[in-house]
Amino acid sequence: MKDSSRALRRNRITGYTFLLPNIIGFLIFICFPVGASFLMSFTEWNGFGDIEFAGLSNYIRLWSDETFRISLLNSLIMTGVSVPVTLLLAILAAVALNKGLRGVKIFRTAIFLPHITATIAVAVVWQLLYNPTMGPINGMLRSLGIDHPPTWLASTQWALISVIIVSIWHSIGYYMVLYLAGLQGIPKDLYEAAEIDGAGKVSQFRNITLPMLSPVIFFTIIMGIINSFKVFDLVFVLTKGGPGRSTHMLVYDIYYTAFQRFEYGYASAMAYVLFAIILVITLIQFRGQKRWVNYS
Repeated sequence: MKDSSRALRRNRITGYTFLLPNIIGFLIFICFPVGASFLMSFTEWNGFGDIEFAGLSNYIRLWSDETFRISLLNSLIMTGVSVPVTLLLAILAAVALNKGLRGVKIFRTAIFLPHITATIAVAVVWQLLYNPTMGPINGMLRSLGIDHPPTWLASTQWALISVIIVSIWHSIGYYMVLYLAGLQGIPKDLYEAAEIDGAGKVSQFRNITLPMLSPVIFFTIIMGIINSFKVFDLVFVLTKGGPGRSTHMLVYDIYYTAFQRFEYGYASAMAYVLFAIILVITLIQFRGQKRWVNYS
């Protein structure tokens, strides 16, 4: 009895010893920065002088900050447009490519390729495509008889739409792969039974595919919203928040406030408001998923 107890204790110590480097790394690189930034959100500090306690003034200031309100609105618009369009196109692509057709692997690779391409390279290519005078997009529009095509990234009206288009194009492949994995896990006999009962393809998609795919859809909605709120690199390379503030997003605003204006306390407060927004949206989704997600 004592020997088995000692062996169990020895195994636990061995397990904890293997885990210890990861635990230490998590505490140093995750927990400590998160805690420090939370405390910093209640201070004023420019990175050089003394740190001054500011109470809730950074959080109160946010609601009178016009740039923050514009950034929040732009992030909400981008999330509200890009997430549903991306997921819808990804589902359609996954259903279309979930067949054993000839050359299907080439199409899957072509759609997935933008996601594994460096975002900086993607943004640079799209800058060339969007060029108002020499870009191929406007060249094609002029050939179709449109004399004054949009100026895309140079226009306050079209810049946000342009960023959303690139974001959708860049993300479809990732979600398509997740949906393909979900589709291939659906038992074939469900479709065979539906065909025997006379159900058409649309009915099978609505009554079999979507319910069986609902756990994957739920996961992708959560990830899509989080990734959309976190968008930074595309905005940084494509527009740097401009023209004007037409493509200012929350994360870009946090970066600009912290590393251009050196207001670390205020930027930390922005970051925690962003965290609170994502947390609330995620909790609402988890509460609502019981009504439509099928885990059986």
